[in-house]
Amino acid sequence: MCGIIGYVGSRQAKEILIDGLTRLEYRGYDSAGLVTLNDGAVIVKTEGKVDELKKRLENKPVDGKIGIAHTRWATHGEPSERNAHPHSDEKRQIFVVHNGIIENYKHLKDELIKKGHKFASDTDTEVLAHLIEEDYKGNLEQAVASALSLVRGTYGLAVISCLETDKIVVARSGSPLLVGLGNDENIVASDVSAIIRYTKEVVYLEEREIAVVKKDGFHSFSGKSAKDRVALVEWEIEQAEKGGFPHFMLKEIFEQPKVVEDSIRGRLIEEDGLAKLGGLEEVKDRLGKCERLIITACGTAYYAGLVGEYLFEEYGGLPTEVEYASEFRYRKPIIERDKTAFLAISQSGETADTLAAVCEAKRKGALVLGIVNVVGSTIARETDAGVYNHAGPEIGVASTKAFISQLAVLFLFTLMIGRQREMSFVTGRKIAGHIKRLPNQINSILTQDEKIKEIAQKYAKYNDFLYISRKYNFPIALEGALKLKEISYIHAEGYPSGEMKHGPIALIDENFPTIAIIPKDSVYEKTISNLEEIKARKGKIIAVATEGDEEIQNVADDVIYIPETLEMLTPIFSVVPLQLLAYYIAVIRGKDVDKPRNLAKSVTVE
Repeated sequence: MCGIIGYVGSRQAKEILIDGLTRLEYRGYDSAGLVTLNDGAVIVKTEGKVDELKKRLENKPVDGKIGIAHTRWATHGEPSERNAHPHSDEKRQIFVVHNGIIENYKHLKDELIKKGHKFASDTDTEVLAHLIEEDYKGNLEQAVASALSLVRGTYGLAVISCLETDKIVVARSGSPLLVGLGNDENIVASDVSAIIRYTKEVVYLEEREIAVVKKDGFHSFSGKSAKDRVALVEWEIEQAEKGGFPHFMLKEIFEQPKVVEDSIRGRLIEEDGLAKLGGLEEVKDRLGKCERLIITACGTAYYAGLVGEYLFEEYGGLPTEVEYASEFRYRKPIIERDKTAFLAISQSGETADTLAAVCEAKRKGALVLGIVNVVGSTIARETDAGVYNHAGPEIGVASTKAFISQLAVLFLFTLMIGRQREMSFVTGRKIAGHIKRLPNQINSILTQDEKIKEIAQKYAKYNDFLYISRKYNFPIALEGALKLKEISYIHAEGYPSGEMKHGPIALIDENFPTIAIIPKDSVYEKTISNLEEIKARKGKIIAVATEGDEEIQNVADDVIYIPETLEMLTPIFSVVPLQLLAYYIAVIRGKDVDKPRNLAKSVTVE
């Protein structure tokens, strides 16, 4: 959840560390800090965002060609300067930045206190610094390894010491960490966005790996050389910039036509009504024999999975269920070896709950597949096979383009499975043709940007919203409500339209607007009836409807139109105006849409 950046090389570390923190701030932003080494240590920490740290550094000399820095999303201990990273031992000789949670830190802390250690923060991380100090015998990496052998939990960490000023010791277990390889310099980071300005050659640390990073090399305890593991970052630094947009979120919403184009490029065989997903080719026959599919994910990705459930059952003939990854391994899931396929969806490929579910499914013998956006991520490595989104970096904390790309991949996945089973050539070709048109049609929705902004202005004063829809678009009602909650802090609920009369209708009055997703589909008339019930109770209605639908204007107060397409594909259209509506309401209410309070981009703790 938090951001780590470390530098060792020939340049002054400060500017690189600050630049890295700025790019990592979407991963955590309630406090920040850095330490550099040069004839001793200079440590600067502050509560608040990275800008506050920059102010602290304006008149403070911070020299040193090695250093580590961190931007925090609080878990143990409130956001404050004393709880900000880096943390150190009492002698201020060993410094640690850490992502993750040390589950047994209370026991370890009590034992250390008995030995005379004094603690300066409320965090679990500080325990690591004291453990390393306790085990230090002249070799930092050995001390880190010894300390971690006592730890239970998750960690991505970087450690430096005044006693060995030429190295950064790094380690990971359940929390991502990588090393960017440069010329006479190397950079440690928790996300590639922090290092892309300096190098495109990266090595992703493996699970439970410990390594030593110096300016002229990288040495792993696993014995694997860096040369054998170098991955090239495929995207450019410009993709992690705002590009003239006021916020990353708006930029990423407007990137969605290109994202869908990239997600389907080379994978759609329109003339044959087929989809070819290269990452699944080796397991295609095994997948064809599976009799059941379990989809697991968290948050927005979970809602993409719900759309997938409708797709796979209706067009693939494959019984499908969708599980919250955070609950999956705490049940006793029934998985039949060789008969059950398991699909994990995660933008980051590092989501802790989803990764834990993947490990449980593997242990029980499922065919484990993944849809992830980040190349080389842990879930991408742990699954038997999978598909990359090719959505590029998503910086805004509230997911938009990653969700769209997940839907696009699920459409292709459905086409592949359907044609493998009972879907006809005619149906396959029809679906493929409509998928090909998606990018241009999404672009036509974005041309309504000003109209949606006007609607947002009209409704921004309300503090409660109900989102409803049916069938394929029920998950989009959930996603629309989530977007509004995430970035505007407005109470919003998503429901299947048919469930409204079983409780939520009690909330409806003139101060509780409803956003209804109502394309011209197989359940259109039933949803119209639901809207009449709302109208009869003086509820205001914003409708997302199909172009040419004039009937909806008799029921709704405001209408946003989306292009006509196959019913199965409508979710990829209906979510776009809801993203824009949430964005503009949040902006009008003065919220920081890219960095909503209490949230972080990649949830790498359970």
